[in-house]
Amino acid sequence: MSIPEPSFTIGMEEEYLLVDIETRDLVSDPPPDLMAQCEAALPAGQVSPEFLQSQIEIGTPVCNSVSEARKELRHLRKTIAEVAGEYGLAPMAASTHPFAKWTAQQHTDKQRYHEIANDLQVVVRRMIICGMHVHVGLDDDELRIDILNQASYFLPHLLALSTSSPFWQGEQTGLRSYRLSVFDELPRTGLPPQFVSFSEYERTIAALVNVELIEDATKIWWDLRPSHRFPTLEMRVTDVCPLLEDALCIAALFQCLCRYLYRLRKKNQRWRYYQPFLITENRWRAQRYGLSEGLVDFGEGEVVPCANLLSELLEMFGEDAEALSCEKEIQHVKTVLKRGTSAERQIKCFEAAKTNGMSDEDALKAVVDSLLKETLEAT
Repeated sequence: MSIPEPSFTIGMEEEYLLVDIETRDLVSDPPPDLMAQCEAALPAGQVSPEFLQSQIEIGTPVCNSVSEARKELRHLRKTIAEVAGEYGLAPMAASTHPFAKWTAQQHTDKQRYHEIANDLQVVVRRMIICGMHVHVGLDDDELRIDILNQASYFLPHLLALSTSSPFWQGEQTGLRSYRLSVFDELPRTGLPPQFVSFSEYERTIAALVNVELIEDATKIWWDLRPSHRFPTLEMRVTDVCPLLEDALCIAALFQCLCRYLYRLRKKNQRWRYYQPFLITENRWRAQRYGLSEGLVDFGEGEVVPCANLLSELLEMFGEDAEALSCEKEIQHVKTVLKRGTSAERQIKCFEAAKTNGMSDEDALKAVVDSLLKETLEAT
């Protein structure tokens, strides 16, 4: 039985850190009116608190194209910045803050977050990290699981393009996405398992729900998951990108990937299966090196430069990008490759500041300033 072509609608969620403009540090206890004012300025459901008070999350409505998502994200970033600015604060779209201390943060006063804090203890208190999530509309349950099983192979490619967390508590970590090191301490994270059907997926989740370890699938934090709330596949592996066009490029690639795998299914084909153990190695390489050292092409059996692998994806997804009207967005990959990800730019900013005689403290503040500027560049 053939499956009708999905809508391939797109929705994006971004998490921001709230920075004190004067000190450049995180604000651990923001004014209580700030969130209420943000909620009043935006349609219901488009802004919400996060686990830590120094974070804020936004989400677009369902969009029919990446171009539509651009308009929504631009408006959301601008609105949050304007409201935060009234309190001497600014949103920063980076996955870690260069020097903020996790011990200074406070979690949001909501029952859900109290329960999470009690359950996960110090592991979750360290979560001053932010990510970007991309939802693609796939109405059919079985198709959603089929694409989930295949799309995991490509998650390291998307992660490598997104890296924005090279610093942690004032130290260079040597990683381009230290966020994942922090996030992976949580249970139920990492690459998703393989499922033979949607019913097996439901039984797997129910096994934890029935013994009251979780209340529903929102407590499953895999890199890629069927959304519990929407008929979408939700990509969660990526860092949040300061530059809006970088974020849209990654979202467009994921949208094209879903359509490409759907096209394979229509032809009774599928992407070759590789052991999660192998894909996890590429995930680590993307986390450690970003775009600089390449990923393993398991078909070729060798490490291949990311530029080559991403060029192959652009070629593979050409038909899909045309159908989804996102040719320009996926071609932005070439700009990211040339300019580097946020992680690379942060490191260069820090090193340049040090070369100019700044202390470590002031150099880290210079990195914060560059991130705040990039976050609002397109608004």
